[in-house]
Amino acid sequence: MKDGQIGKEPIYNARELGVPRMLVLGFQHLFAMFGATVLVPALTGLSVSATLLFAGIGTLIFHLFAKGKVPAFLGSSFAFLAGYWAIAPNGEPELLPYACLGVAMTGILYAILAGLFKAFGPKKVMRYFPPIVTGPIIICIGLTLSKTAVDSCSSNWWIALVAIVTIIVCNVWGKGMIKIIPILLGVIASYAIAAFTGNVDFSAVKQAAWIGLPVHWNNTVVSLIGKADGGLVITSIVTIVPIALATMVEHIGDVCAISSICERNYLSDPGLHRTLLGDGIATTVASLFGAPANTTYGENTGVLALSRVYDPRVIRIAAYFAILLAFCPKFSALISAMPGATMGGVSLVLYGMISAVGVRNVVENKVDFTNSRNVIIAAIIMVLSIGIAFSTAGNISFTVGSLTIGLSGLAVGAITGILLNAILPGKDYEFGADEKGDTSVNFIIQ
Repeated sequence: MKDGQIGKEPIYNARELGVPRMLVLGFQHLFAMFGATVLVPALTGLSVSATLLFAGIGTLIFHLFAKGKVPAFLGSSFAFLAGYWAIAPNGEPELLPYACLGVAMTGILYAILAGLFKAFGPKKVMRYFPPIVTGPIIICIGLTLSKTAVDSCSSNWWIALVAIVTIIVCNVWGKGMIKIIPILLGVIASYAIAAFTGNVDFSAVKQAAWIGLPVHWNNTVVSLIGKADGGLVITSIVTIVPIALATMVEHIGDVCAISSICERNYLSDPGLHRTLLGDGIATTVASLFGAPANTTYGENTGVLALSRVYDPRVIRIAAYFAILLAFCPKFSALISAMPGATMGGVSLVLYGMISAVGVRNVVENKVDFTNSRNVIIAAIIMVLSIGIAFSTAGNISFTVGSLTIGLSGLAVGAITGILLNAILPGKDYEFGADEKGDTSVNFIIQ
């Protein structure tokens, strides 16, 4: 298949389409990632403007490490929502930098895993992160978030139902781009109904400027220098870093999926170690400046399949659009004014889908639950993760010297599951043996 072949064949060299079409295709990728990406800061209290800025910058960092070969866009990761809320339950501005620090430290885990992939290859490394560990962890990520979604919906169930029904209809019966962007359409429909019925306060939108800086230093990890609480620092790191296990597996699944769609083996060239490192560094940079963790976006993979234009330059155009939009505070204020019920409706579907992705990961990898080893690992991960999350304290706390350290249920469950899998005999998972199973971790609604 030759580059630049246009028609029914995929297009690898978009320059033959001309600049205007490339710009339109880039805007389409921006549109696809938009709803999910801005929803994360809306749910956590992080800056919408910083989120867009570092989604764009993160994507460019990723392309730099991937030698500009992989057509992937990096947007906000939903997997870390539980981590943000474990540290800053109500989006407290003074606590969010600690949560961001914890997320930033996951870049080290990405770098370690990338080094292991380079040294030993994916088959040997992934043996220690099988679906019997990652599946239950992903299931628990969605379930621990469920109460927040229902509480948000409770503020106005009718507005929440508009979002829920719109997402379901677009996802089940939609065609083309409508099927790819159900989250965005659900937000728009519910937001519009809420505005029409007088349930939105636009005063902050009117006061916001059209142009402004997207990063505020008081909201970044830099603001902690010289005045950080040591206990909170350690708590955030130990609580949030294990969650990266799920996003790293998601990354691997996404790269496998992109390779399959583009009919090119990106796991070998530029190599999974390069894409993982690019994703990890993008996440660290974004988190240091008060933006959510980045992850490869399945929504944009869907656009690749729809458009059949696989040129990474189109993705980079979308990244430039995101960076430009980040310098509009009025847009950020518009997102921040979104009703809680709208976010609740979208979240209710989204968190349920995250848990369903975990179930899918277990099912498509044909995990044998007649094997007592697998039953024990899954049972302990889920009981610890859910039980601790919904306990009175919400975490496990212990004191080391003068520091009080707290571990979330997800952190305890993930660490325990990894250790049990490593210790107990009978590891039978082989990465690469089943492409469907390897690509079954993807936090999108599709």
